[in-house]
Amino acid sequence: QVQLVESGGGLVQPGGSLRLSCAASGSIFSISGMGWYRQAPGKERELVATITRRGNINYADSVKGRFTISRDNAKNTVYLQMNSLKPEDTAVYYCIVTTFKDYWGQGTQVTVSS
Repeated sequence: QVQLVESGGGLVQPGGSLRLSCAASGSIFSISGMGWYRQAPGKERELVATITRRGNINYADSVKGRFTISRDNAKNTVYLQMNSLKPEDTAVYYCIVTTFKDYWGQGTQVTVSS
């Protein structure tokens, strides 16, 4: 089994920043992909950003230029630096880690509001 621990969510004003972290532990043999998804109330879960072990990155168009994904392979941790946050970024953010299957974090709430 793989356990994921997310941290870093919270309440922030529009234009502010937050940094999310997701640390993986347990039966980790080989992590390939890591990433973040989000789900706003009444909406489907959507991709935010993904990063491969070699560092290939993919962003949703809505976050390009504002969010930065990174990973520390030695720590089995993925990060999401979120800048210039907008109210429409409000959602529960989930990390995903792929080994031989996908593992999901428990989710962390991000609320952007004045």
